[in-house]
Amino acid sequence: MKIWVKSDWNGFFGLFSNNLTNLLVMASLLSVVVGLPFDLVYGRILPAVGLSIFLASAYYTKMAMALAKKTGRDDVTALPSGTSVPHMFLIVFLIIGPVYWSTGNATLAWSAGLVWSLAEGVIELIGSLFGAKMRQWIPRAAMLGSLAGVSLTFIALNPAFSIFALPYIGLVSLAIVLLGFIGKVKMPFNIPTGLVAILVAVILGWSTGVMKLDVLIASFDGLAFSLPVPSFMRWVDGFSSAAPFLIAAIPLGIYNFIETIDNCESAAAAGDEYNTKEAMIADGVTSILGSFFGSPFPTAIFIGHPGWKEAGARIGYSIASGFGVLVLTSLGIISVLLNIIPVVGVLPILLYIGLVITSQAFSANEHKYAPAVVMAIVPSLADWTRNAVDIALSSANTSALDVGYQLLNINGLNYEGMFVLGQGAIIVGMVLGSLTVFIIDQRFKAASITAFLASMLSYFGIIHSAGVGLNMHPSMSLGYLSVGVILYLYDLVTSKKEKLR
Repeated sequence: MKIWVKSDWNGFFGLFSNNLTNLLVMASLLSVVVGLPFDLVYGRILPAVGLSIFLASAYYTKMAMALAKKTGRDDVTALPSGTSVPHMFLIVFLIIGPVYWSTGNATLAWSAGLVWSLAEGVIELIGSLFGAKMRQWIPRAAMLGSLAGVSLTFIALNPAFSIFALPYIGLVSLAIVLLGFIGKVKMPFNIPTGLVAILVAVILGWSTGVMKLDVLIASFDGLAFSLPVPSFMRWVDGFSSAAPFLIAAIPLGIYNFIETIDNCESAAAAGDEYNTKEAMIADGVTSILGSFFGSPFPTAIFIGHPGWKEAGARIGYSIASGFGVLVLTSLGIISVLLNIIPVVGVLPILLYIGLVITSQAFSANEHKYAPAVVMAIVPSLADWTRNAVDIALSSANTSALDVGYQLLNINGLNYEGMFVLGQGAIIVGMVLGSLTVFIIDQRFKAASITAFLASMLSYFGIIHSAGVGLNMHPSMSLGYLSVGVILYLYDLVTSKKEKLR
């Protein structure tokens, strides 16, 4: 068993670039958008984030080594990991930003984010008790289709827009990524594809004037060695500020552990059968440890295992990427890299992952389940579109509520339906995908049970609602209940017909 093979370089530069992109965005959100002090972002938060990513990657490397030893295979690929991208945006805008803007206390806002991350880690641990069973119950088309929805929207679309906004850098990098990862074309001197894409982007960025020397020189002032500092008191201090927001952590925590289940299924479809419970426990524990050391962002198994496997990644790429992230965040190099590498040159790697995951949802299932895959994708499209509409309206200092749902509806945009469909998108996608699979297979009893469960989830606001509570969306609950009754009655009728035969 080899821990490192030559093709791991492709996986390393891919996963490392993925995490680097997330860190660059994270740093920009915290320091520029929210306005947290430079020292707090680069000296406390990012080193803790780097530590949590390193711990997660180390454990998933251990799992890959155990799987390789158990199966006797030399083509096992470790699970990719890092900071959950959707959660990164939500935690910044739902808790850290609001607390800081209302109190002006950056430490308090940070502590509130830590409590949120702690809550999500605990929810993931609870989910590990029944996560493996859920993976057995939920059809593969529903799981992979829901994952494809998230991948297509949040992983692929925004990078695609940025690529085509600056095509003389982004499009060239994309062509290199497609040639190397999809076309299997060897790069000059056998240099890893991801590294070639980054180097070309750097050359083009500096030769075209996109990158600025004076800005780069100024960024070196922020270089400093920082270690994450553990603290229980930050949880205590942040709890009162986080408490009003913690109810929203419940559906997000559920989202996180279901995403872990989906990604384990995606890895299995690519040939690597990992223990779902162990992966969920690792995810929860590293999120809690990260929070203890100062990271307000939970760790997650990344979408993209099949893509890295396809690119030749095996075991070592994961721990190497995690170590690289730890070094960058501990030395404060992120602020410098932000001014050396054009981010648009790294984004094609994310677009590639979106392509692979969406393709897998169809290729890893029988052709007859294609409608179920599409059905599972739709809620994420609704969620992404609603988010884009909200950003556009807020940029104009207004909102959908101010404009009026009826006016938007008259002009062809049913905002209310889009909002409801997109809330809890990954879970809604699995519900609708499962319903479709069961109907395709004429398993009407299973379909009716799925509808009844969906009714319960919508009643408590886990899906189709912005918050959790009781009777959060009566019409949705009633709709699913009605569907469940119809399917159950149809099962009774068809069962009687079969008995008469």
